[in-house]
Amino acid sequence: MFAFHEQPDALERLTPPFAPARVIRRTGGILPGAIVELEVPLGPFKTRWLARHTEYEKDRLFADVQDHGPFRRWVHHHRFEPVSPNECRLTDDIDFSLPGGPLIDFLGAWFARLQLRRMFRYRHEATRRAVL
Repeated sequence: MFAFHEQPDALERLTPPFAPARVIRRTGGILPGAIVELEVPLGPFKTRWLARHTEYEKDRLFADVQDHGPFRRWVHHHRFEPVSPNECRLTDDIDFSLPGGPLIDFLGAWFARLQLRRMFRYRHEATRRAVL
């Protein structure tokens, strides 16, 4: 499962059709210092999202943070935990906040969480299909 995420086209294969993102630039895979720049929809507009990979432990985890993009803060840990010799649990831990201050963060966070749950359900199913 971890090896799938190291493939150059993994992000495109994990991008759901209901939340299209276009890769503009990518360097370094998922190793610390690697960069991914995306164009993502934000309502009727598009915005750039620049993420930098910060942590990597082969077959266990990798992490990315947003340097520029739609969130005020975004830290995403991808964790892989063996369950059996042929099974692995993938957990996405995301710490985020929205721009605009505490009120916007409070009012909009529920919607952002709903959208993220939907997206990561799709990603986990796409990962499952890719590795089986």
